[in-house]
Amino acid sequence: MATIPAATVGEYLAQLPEDRRAVVSAVRRMVKRNLPKGFQERTNWGHICYEVPLAKSGPTYNGQPLCYAAIAAQKNHYALYLTGVYMDPALTRRVQETFKAAGKKLDMGKSCVRFKSLDAIPLDALGPIVAAVPMEEFIARYRSIHAATKTARR
Repeated sequence: MATIPAATVGEYLAQLPEDRRAVVSAVRRMVKRNLPKGFQERTNWGHICYEVPLAKSGPTYNGQPLCYAAIAAQKNHYALYLTGVYMDPALTRRVQETFKAAGKKLDMGKSCVRFKSLDAIPLDALGPIVAAVPMEEFIARYRSIHAATKTARR
């Protein structure tokens, strides 16, 4: 996975060629317009991330803020990471249905939607999916999944 080392979102964007910066910026505008309240935008993991502040979530398994969404310009594609979708099969179906309704081919991993251009994704139709999980609900889902994982390991 390609990452861009940058301390700020501005630095991240500045390192991209103009055409790639335009794509990442368009996705970023959509995410910011639809992002539930309380998530912080910053760079982490070599991506532009939208995270739950540790002060709000409490300790996490890896000491890092919980990532709700992220945007990355990878070597051969772009990726929109939607962790809230990964935690909810109904939201996964919504993503699938959104792409189908738009006549677009979905290339999706567990939480990432991969695409090669803005024309390849129904950008505005993804907004309600980004908006679907309020921060408190996201934290509760994380805690529930993490507790179940810890119990299963015992």
